[in-house]
Amino acid sequence: MGILLWAVLTTMLLTIMWNVSSMARYYLKFSIFILTSLIFATVPIPIMFLKPRSSKNALIPAKALRMSTWILGLKYEVKGLENVIHGSGCVVLINHQSALDLIILAELWPLMDRCTVISKKEVFYLWPFGLATWLWGTIFIDRLNSKKAQSTVNSIGKIIRERKARVLMFPEGTRNMSEKMLPFKKGAFHLAVASQCPLQPVIVDPYTFLGKHRFDEGHIRISILPSIPTEGLTKDDVPILTENAYTQMSTFLEKRKLEIAKKTV
Repeated sequence: MGILLWAVLTTMLLTIMWNVSSMARYYLKFSIFILTSLIFATVPIPIMFLKPRSSKNALIPAKALRMSTWILGLKYEVKGLENVIHGSGCVVLINHQSALDLIILAELWPLMDRCTVISKKEVFYLWPFGLATWLWGTIFIDRLNSKKAQSTVNSIGKIIRERKARVLMFPEGTRNMSEKMLPFKKGAFHLAVASQCPLQPVIVDPYTFLGKHRFDEGHIRISILPSIPTEGLTKDDVPILTENAYTQMSTFLEKRKLEIAKKTV
């Protein structure tokens, strides 16, 4: 009886805080997001052992995460499916804004077959989450060992060509919610050129629902843009390729900002 009473009182208190305090709602939503992400990623681990290192192992966690976004007050839609590359692997470029971009990966994973991501090797040791990431095919690199990391990246090119894999990457290299995208790191572009595979730009709407101690409801569009070919390019072409991709993505992002601003007027 005491435990039940404690649970009821705690629930009532959290509900009041959720409705009254923007700061409390911010921390509660992020706590829910982190907790549910860990649970959804790790509970299916026994099933993942049936086919280790398969990208399909992430489909169950991705589905569960997509279904739980209503708790956070978020709705997602994907546009530009006609632009999804078929018949080859590719490097998918996504603008990076928040830890919530994990949901973006969950949205794209079932739409693009044979997806994978690249992560620093330290993530693998964050068990049981690290084990789950290994089971769904995450490629781990040692960022502190540049020679070894470069060797790993070169081997990824072979994976893209042979398995027609899609490597989802955030070319800005870090989370960014400023007015403009950060300059792109060149790693994704070296990878695309090395594997002679196209780039698949993806733009996620600005997270206007998110701010300092503010986590409101939001409707987010994920726009898949036309691909950018790399066939015939060499490492000498990487700077101009990077610039072209940045221009295409930043121009589209600015267009989306104007469209969103008109709707809010």
